[in-house]
Amino acid sequence: MEQRALLAWMVFSSLLVLAETIDQKPEIYSLHVDCKVTSRFAHTVITSRIVNQANESREATFEVELPKTAFITNFSMSIDGEVYPGIIKEKAAAQNEYDTAVSQGQSAGLVKITDRKLEQFHVSVSIAAASKVTFELTYEELLKRQLGKYELLIKVRPKQLVKHFQIDVHIFEPQGIRFLETDSTFMTNELTEALTKVQNETKAHILFKPTVDQQKRNSELDETLLNGDFVVRYDVKREATAGDIQIVNGYFVHYFAPQEMPVFPKNIIFVIDRSGSMAGRKIDQTMDALLKILQDLRPEDHFNFITFNNKVMEWKSSLLPATEENAASAAALVQTLTARGGTDISGALLAAVGVLEKAEGLPERSVSMIVLLTDGQPTSGERNVEVIQENIQKAINGKYALFCLGFGFDVSYKFLEKMALSNGGIARRIYENADAALQLQGFYQEVATPILMQIEMQYPENSIQGLTKNDFKLFFEGSEIIVSGKISNELDLLPVEIKAQSHTSDLTLKEEANVKEKEQVFQNQKYVFGNFIERLWAYLTIQQLLEKAISVEEEDQKALEAQALDLSLRYSFVTPLTSMVVTKPSDQQQKELANKPTEADNEKPSSFPAGGTYRMMNGSPAVSRFRGIIRPQPLVDEHPQLLLQLPRQNERICLNIDKTTQSSVHLLSDPEQGLTVTGKLGNGVNHFVQFDINYVNPPVQIHVYTHAILISHNNKNNWLSWMKSASSTIQGLSVSVEEERSVTVSLPDTVTVKISLVRFPDDFLGLYFLNTDRFSDKVSGVLGQFYSKAQFGDNSSNQRAVERLLRVSGSEHRVSRLYKKDYRLESASDPVSCWSIDLTP
Repeated sequence: MEQRALLAWMVFSSLLVLAETIDQKPEIYSLHVDCKVTSRFAHTVITSRIVNQANESREATFEVELPKTAFITNFSMSIDGEVYPGIIKEKAAAQNEYDTAVSQGQSAGLVKITDRKLEQFHVSVSIAAASKVTFELTYEELLKRQLGKYELLIKVRPKQLVKHFQIDVHIFEPQGIRFLETDSTFMTNELTEALTKVQNETKAHILFKPTVDQQKRNSELDETLLNGDFVVRYDVKREATAGDIQIVNGYFVHYFAPQEMPVFPKNIIFVIDRSGSMAGRKIDQTMDALLKILQDLRPEDHFNFITFNNKVMEWKSSLLPATEENAASAAALVQTLTARGGTDISGALLAAVGVLEKAEGLPERSVSMIVLLTDGQPTSGERNVEVIQENIQKAINGKYALFCLGFGFDVSYKFLEKMALSNGGIARRIYENADAALQLQGFYQEVATPILMQIEMQYPENSIQGLTKNDFKLFFEGSEIIVSGKISNELDLLPVEIKAQSHTSDLTLKEEANVKEKEQVFQNQKYVFGNFIERLWAYLTIQQLLEKAISVEEEDQKALEAQALDLSLRYSFVTPLTSMVVTKPSDQQQKELANKPTEADNEKPSSFPAGGTYRMMNGSPAVSRFRGIIRPQPLVDEHPQLLLQLPRQNERICLNIDKTTQSSVHLLSDPEQGLTVTGKLGNGVNHFVQFDINYVNPPVQIHVYTHAILISHNNKNNWLSWMKSASSTIQGLSVSVEEERSVTVSLPDTVTVKISLVRFPDDFLGLYFLNTDRFSDKVSGVLGQFYSKAQFGDNSSNQRAVERLLRVSGSEHRVSRLYKKDYRLESASDPVSCWSIDLTP
């Protein structure tokens, strides 16, 4: 008896040790974010210390989300005292150094864009048992003033409890701090106690230092609350009408942000895409935003709407004053917008220019602008983007500002950006999130209040070198003009003269800065990091050179990029022209690259078939028919609700369930497999947010949600988190979670169920199956019927065919080819071509 008890105890102990070994991942025991903001220029160092307490090697991961506007300046790994630094090189040279790894099929990108404000730096390294690694990343950014405030964004997402967690933000603003606030998307009453703020006239220190208990989601689970944004917002005091000049080590920066000036009346034309690809949430969000913008127009403004698909429609033949009556009439138009047809961007913009050209009775001093919103590429009218850019620039001829908003990821952002920058405006991507309407409104608020135009910032020509951009077409209330340069040694006084036009008069503002007195301001300040104004000058110069290069001829572009590259290397910035080579220990993949992605890079590959623009018949979007439902479909859409590969056929089907049906959908049953799958569609999310997988033998139910996974067996529940990899096995049935990526459910000799977790732009789940040849002929359900009873009515191998006949469960249905994002992790391409069906269960 004693021997049996001893044997049982030994087996139980071994299982405990094994479980700890499997689940034990390297522990982040210290994470410190140290940010110094000196005169708007932010220098941030993130240090993560990790220990591997397992008895074998483990992979340690360092993952940081940093602002898109930031440049990485340094990175290093220290493993048991050995330092592996990141080296910044010219992009082509770094790629050559990495070519061997690339040829072996290894990933080359350590940095990727994650949302509209952030990009992610991710690196992993294997560390031995009981070893430690220290990761350190440094980046710098110039904070941009928008709507009257600066914003410092720190993404907090350690994915585990951290013994020593600390955020330090030091701010030094010689002009004086007018207001300061902190905000967070994860703050609780307990966490608020860990936040302290100390402030005087010119300095502030914000400290966030939660204990492990304060970090916990609840006392029973070791899950962290720290998952979201930590934001610091502030503004500075302003007295001098000509702005504020600051000088350090021979470099100056001049900040100019006039206040309390009369606003120019606007003459604004909204050019709105209503092509088929805008169908659904995009057109709804656009309508919501436009209705709010109409309320924000000033009485002295004039406005008009032009909507377009393959036809261009002018709401009115001329600009109308923004009276309540006209705004109400426009709101009625907006509420009738429907999306169908092609995309004639060129015709719509030229029509807008024509309306401005023939406008009469406008205020003598006013600002004219065109705001284009589109989600696609030109598919009607003129389709050559270079011809469109050239024609629009000739038509505008410097008289009006063009702002281009690209909705989603099917637009050519590079096309819109060049067109906007060539015509005195800016481009902005609108991300397909739940808050897209707020993004549109926010953009309008930024440009709604022009208070100066034709601004010239003049400095002594022979005494300043490397002057950044000093002439500006428009200045909007709540923003800021920044000019920087190098002062010659012999200059004692730095004079500046600003010439501009306001709504009421021509302005001339003058200021004179004593160089030595200004230099004294930054002496012996602990918040100052090195030659920060020189680095600010380099940062600003690089950004402006790259922006200017977008809208010039190729020869000039090369010259501008050469200057930007030289500065990037000299000041160690990872920019679109440089890469950081990250070296690892010799027993691992030795080199990886950290590149700087741009917004234009943040797009899917061309989704049109070879041979030119992808068009539907008669310029209209694909229409799918199933059980009487007729609905326009986008040319290149988001993820489908369901994606499946037909057995023994090289064809994919994209399935979308009518959301007017019940939220729970019976997707699949196979009595011979003993498997049933149901799903639930989300509220406000046109995708599945829950799947329920039921097995007969063993009797197990798996409920997969976007926040966690629940396994039920014999009245016992076991919760698994998405935040860490884990697995569970019950009588041969394996449930495996890959951290923040997927759940795989498998049973020997049966179909494997796989569910992907998609976090962007909305949280949802994507279902698919592996080993589908194991389904029996009895498989049924909304999804299951395609695995046993689906067959194309033709044997067409025409890759350009846009419609085919599909037989499903004895019925024939017309299906249309669309291009969709692919949520399957094993997929080698994105987007993919699939035959689309809308159905009602």
